[in-house]
Amino acid sequence: MKKKFNLPVRQLATVGAFALFLLLGNFLMAKKIIGLYYTKVLMVAAINMILAVSLNIATGFLGQLPLGSAGFMAVGAYTSAIIMRKVTFVSPALAFPVCIIIGGLAAALCGFIIGLPALRLKGDYIAIITLGFAEIIRIVILNIDSALGITLTYGASNLKNIPKTTTFTNAFIWVFIVCYLVSALMKSRHGRAILSIRDNEIAAESCGINLTYYKTMAFIVYAFFTGIGGALYAGYLGILNPSGFSFAKSIDILVMVVLGGMGSMTGSVISAAVLTIVPEILHAFSDYRMIVYSLLLIVVMIFRPAGLMGNKEFSMDMLTGLFKKKAKGERSKK
Repeated sequence: MKKKFNLPVRQLATVGAFALFLLLGNFLMAKKIIGLYYTKVLMVAAINMILAVSLNIATGFLGQLPLGSAGFMAVGAYTSAIIMRKVTFVSPALAFPVCIIIGGLAAALCGFIIGLPALRLKGDYIAIITLGFAEIIRIVILNIDSALGITLTYGASNLKNIPKTTTFTNAFIWVFIVCYLVSALMKSRHGRAILSIRDNEIAAESCGINLTYYKTMAFIVYAFFTGIGGALYAGYLGILNPSGFSFAKSIDILVMVVLGGMGSMTGSVISAAVLTIVPEILHAFSDYRMIVYSLLLIVVMIFRPAGLMGNKEFSMDMLTGLFKKKAKGERSKK
């Protein structure tokens, strides 16, 4: 029987690698090897990773096609930003983690309200309903700037003076937290129930799985983590405008998921990083930047139609397996 890494060792190795990544990143920034511009690009990449991993819960793991990511992101962003502006008796650095959770909970509440009726439908109907929800949220923010005499979103004007509390460190800490929680969920019995619904709804229901419960749960989790991404986005920009949460934003997040591989959390992380960083690297070729970017997407989808990772995940077992195969190959040559 093959002996694998036991759970504590795998977890310690993962945490150690992540801590090393943070230390290295902060060291390179302190030494100005990574400038302020690319530091901001990395922060945007971290936010996009959270958004892509969140959407993958609904698309890759549940097998549905929601297009409401921009709406949930807007709810999380504006909820967090409004509270951060109003709460002045606490340091922004201390209030920010709480505001992120509140933003996520507000998005999760919207996910419950829209998900309960929408998930009774299938296919394109879910996409249409969630797209309509996202547009409703954007229009509401655009036209209602106050409620009960309290100024909230400033309507079509920008919501300004939001404390810029998102940093390289806390953005990637949230990436780690979200990835860990999603991974733990999908390895639990609830995650297996969600995957069984994706594979065959009729068979899952015949085995006693409550379709409405698990579909709604997955949708709420997706909305919650998307709201967290929105809250981090607000803390990064320091200014919000409803136009930043248009239909195009939802499509951008969906492209990241499809390119990385629907059903692969690792693929979503890699894809979000690539699709955020590559356009910035191509700024030197501004006249042809979008052409090269589009061709890259086409080439990947032609040669890897299932996405970069398909439905596979990177793991310590996979890494050790590669080393073992390499060592066996070298021994066989000798």
